[in-house]
Parts: sequence; C-alpha cells; structure tokens
Amino acid sequence: MTLVLRVGDRATELDVDRWRAPATDAEREFLRHLPGPVIDLGCGPGRLVIALAELGTLALGVDASPTAIRHANANGACVLRRSVFDPLPREGEWRAALLLDGNVGIGGDPTALLGRAAQLVAPDGCVVVEVEPPGCPTIIGRARLEGDRASTARFPWACVGADGLAHHASAAGLVIERRHTIDGRFVAILRQTRPVKWST
Repeated sequence: MTLVLRVGDRATELDVDRWRAPATDAEREFLRHLPGPVIDLGCGPGRLVIALAELGTLALGVDASPTAIRHANANGACVLRRSVFDPLPREGEWRAALLLDGNVGIGGDPTALLGRAAQLVAPDGCVVVEVEPPGCPTIIGRARLEGDRASTARFPWACVGADGLAHHASAAGLVIERRHTIDGRFVAILRQTRPVKWST
C-alpha cells in the first residue's frame, strides 16, 4: 500500500511497512538508554511501546486514531486512545516523552506540542523528537493522507526540519541537549530550560 502525507505542495511518501514493523535493532539500542517510564505520543500500532516493554522499561502509548489503537491492542501494546492534549496519566512524572516517526507534526503547532510534551515529563525528564534532515524547511499547514483508493480530510500538521527545531524548542522552554541518527533518521534529545507552568 502506498500512503502519502501532503502538506501544502510538499508530498512525502510514508514508510507504512516500518510503521507496522517491530522496532529495528538501532531503535532498540537507542531506547535501551532512555530512562523510564516513557510515554510515546502518537504511538501508532505500538511498536516502540512493545520494544520498551521487552527491554523492561515501563511505557504507555497514546494515539487519537482508532485504527492505530486497534493495531496496538492486537499487538499487545499498553496504549490509550486519547489526544496528546487531553488529560493523561502521570503528568509531570514521565522520564521521557517520544515524538518519533514524524509525530512532532501533530496538531500543526510544533511549539505547542513540544510545550505539552514538556508538561508531561518530570523536571529532569527529556523529550525525544525526530525531525527532517538538515536543509529541509519547517512547513506548517493542513495535511491529508492519500492512499491508493482514497484520501482523508485535511488536518493540521507540520514538518519540522533539523535547522528549525531549536526555535520551536526554545519557545517551549526546551533546549537541544544531544543529537543522534537512528537508521539514517535525525533525532534530538530536549531538556527543560525553565520550570513548566501548568495550565488550569
């Protein structure tokens, strides 16, 4: 199946097989060094949640898509069907929050999403973000998924380039601590730079 994410004039073919497949060896080695508990935001079918559990790390996946949650449940992952902006368990206590597989685009406002992730983690916790390669622009707009036979309605989305991450991180009270490549993908570890203000 071919699946394309279209944001404005930019079309990106999604690796559906990777989305459905178990975590790779490189991903597992990266996850092995994350402190638990871990919350995976936009967990999809739960492949990273399962890998963390197999490594002995307490993990919870969150996704708003009923299809993703159905796949995750079938795979045995511990997941919740909920928006990342809804109330979530253990807010302010997670040691790591994941925004991998392009999930920094959720909601179409990277600063707001990173700020929400910062609320979820403990003061010494980290936010793990996958971004587009250096040189790719940050694009914010409305996207749609285009399949072989049909496409979805448009929804807010963003594609964040590595060069633009520091701006959004800083606006969310985060700073880039380290950068990694995992299977050729670009990942950054973010830490809090100031106490997170809780909304009421």
